[in-house]
Amino acid sequence: MYKVWKKEFKGKQLVIENGKIAKQADGSFVVNYGESTVLVTAVMEKNAKEGLDFFPLTVEFQEKFYAAGKIPGGFVKREGKPSESGILSARDIDRPIRPLFPEDFKMPVQIVATILSVDPQTPPNTWGILGASLALNASVIPFNGIVAGVRIAYVDGKYVFFPSEEIAKDAEIDLIVAGTKDAITMVEGEANEVSEELMVQTLMEAHEGIKELIAFEEEILSEFKFDKFQYEKHQLDQNLKEKFLNRISNEEIEKRLLTSGKHQRDKAIEDYKKEIIDPLLEESEISPEVLDETKYLLSETFEGLVKQSMRRMIFEKHLRVDGRDPDTIRPITCELGLLPRTHGSALFTRGETQSLGIVTLGASMDVQIIDTLLEEGEKRFMLHYNFPPFSVGETGRFGSPGRREIGHGHLAERALKRMIPSESEFPYTVRVVSEILESNGSSSMATVCSGSLSLMDAGVPAKKHVAGVAMGLIFEPDGWLVLTDITGMEDHLGDMDFKVAGTRDGITAFQMDVKVGHVSADILKVALDKAKKARYRILDIMYDTIPQPREHLSKYAPVIKLTSVPVDKIGELIGPGGKNVKALSEEYNVEIQIEENGSVKIVGNNDEDVNKAMLYIANMSKEIKQGERFMATVSRVEKYGFFAEIVPGRTGLVHISKMGRRVKNVADVVHIGDKVNVEITGFDPSGKLQLRQIIEDGEDQTNEGGDEVRDHDKRRWNNGGEDKRQDHDR
Repeated sequence: MYKVWKKEFKGKQLVIENGKIAKQADGSFVVNYGESTVLVTAVMEKNAKEGLDFFPLTVEFQEKFYAAGKIPGGFVKREGKPSESGILSARDIDRPIRPLFPEDFKMPVQIVATILSVDPQTPPNTWGILGASLALNASVIPFNGIVAGVRIAYVDGKYVFFPSEEIAKDAEIDLIVAGTKDAITMVEGEANEVSEELMVQTLMEAHEGIKELIAFEEEILSEFKFDKFQYEKHQLDQNLKEKFLNRISNEEIEKRLLTSGKHQRDKAIEDYKKEIIDPLLEESEISPEVLDETKYLLSETFEGLVKQSMRRMIFEKHLRVDGRDPDTIRPITCELGLLPRTHGSALFTRGETQSLGIVTLGASMDVQIIDTLLEEGEKRFMLHYNFPPFSVGETGRFGSPGRREIGHGHLAERALKRMIPSESEFPYTVRVVSEILESNGSSSMATVCSGSLSLMDAGVPAKKHVAGVAMGLIFEPDGWLVLTDITGMEDHLGDMDFKVAGTRDGITAFQMDVKVGHVSADILKVALDKAKKARYRILDIMYDTIPQPREHLSKYAPVIKLTSVPVDKIGELIGPGGKNVKALSEEYNVEIQIEENGSVKIVGNNDEDVNKAMLYIANMSKEIKQGERFMATVSRVEKYGFFAEIVPGRTGLVHISKMGRRVKNVADVVHIGDKVNVEITGFDPSGKLQLRQIIEDGEDQTNEGGDEVRDHDKRRWNNGGEDKRQDHDR
């Protein structure tokens, strides 16, 4: 049965449809806002064998170019692999819904958000969160909660919901926020060095919008009645579980949790688990058919005890697994210039997390071309994040970056991008690569730090240093505790992963994922305040390492300089069919780019070549006035006169009648390469220079009208280049 629900939301009509299309999916809703339309479906694989160790949830975000009235580029002319923006949008849907599935639910589920229509003024990306919530709740798929998401920007002192890309580009804050009616559960975004107070205020404003959307969802879902799928719940035999618990010592777990070093700690805990489980399984009469399941359930129970012990140790004793108190940052070291041939490099190490940042400087032709549903253009600052398996002591495949790598790199790029100078200040394309060499918590924030340091090492005139830190949360029935600079175990077993990056003057990037629904404004304020203090301590170390960008770029970096020519000189610089600019590029071994407004970018391998090309272009475009005199170089000889280059790039004609004496054959008088004095006499209708030659000795001579010219002292040049004097005064 086809149904439609409508609501006015933030100045536009929100229309939800169900029952017309994609009816074979378990859940299917069409969300319309403005002229943007997204179809969201949810399907569970009912016949799949249920797993034990993980929940196979996949989220796909399908960008269809027809939605924007565009045909895809390339030879194939159809959509290919997901774009970076599509992958990020899929992550934004995945992160708030994943914690709301039952913990023991392990059946494969797939969410697909398909963009059917795009209104550039109301981008559809965030509506996939609401659509997924509706599709899951109005289906047989087990799901515990209602969630919604908004995009919010703070522009000129006002909040704008679901801003266009044009508006968001200049916003002081640009966030995607998701949550339930009780709390915010996910945040992703960037800011222009804003205060912690404004960030909290923006989050609360976003949550008000989320609560309004969830009330609308509740109204819609009240019309659906579904019996949720009854999946097999794996449970331990009660007698076996009691035996298992009786053999475990909480004191021994705490002792092993305090083992120094990530791998040593993991091994100590794993060894203790085997010491308990293996003998118990040998003693018990367990059939081979359920042995693997029993072993998994015992292991899962043990992990739950480790989680309880770690959290209790932190909450009650303020003691973390690596011996720190809740507010202490792990030891930090910063090193610069490790790689001799790169344009800039920095190694940032914080505890057992290590990022090697490498900067490469390129020219305009190195920019990334952006061609997505909502954006077209060029991107001159890029940050790429690599997470090889050896960084966590594992083996694994190498290939295209995964969603995690793209997400972490995007967050770090957001943190740094507002510190990159404009193209007019620094005419380079800038690429930063973060190689994660070790990882035990917060490698994305280590990337922010190594990226900032490597930019300064490369001589990029970055405005300020940017640092990042990851915060955690332990939430207990009788209180909560915020942790500074969390490790991987604290992230995995804690209740919040809260990343904040910024300068000494404010926040530049923000990301939060919450596993519990109780994160209030008070918790956010405390977490942001502690993150600020930690960020300042990290920035102090970074400024001590390199307080400002290096004065000179690497000798291996390309040389790029900017100049300009009058618009009416562009054609002259380019020449017919590009002849002039090609010749200039070849002569000085440079690349030259000319814009319609007259701006010129020159790219070369060294200063000397680039400066010569700069001088040539400057002289070519220089304003030359009638009556000015130059020592020129003969560049071409014809029967009717010769051409002389007065300055590099500017050539004019000296007609045979303007050569200062009677001349029968021009080639007998001047040769290519000769130096001659000339004067500007004017310009022809096309703007080309007209010259006359000035004789070195005596008065100027002309041959206008064929009249014979006599002088007491006349110099002639013969083919041998010798001067001969003739005395006509007899």
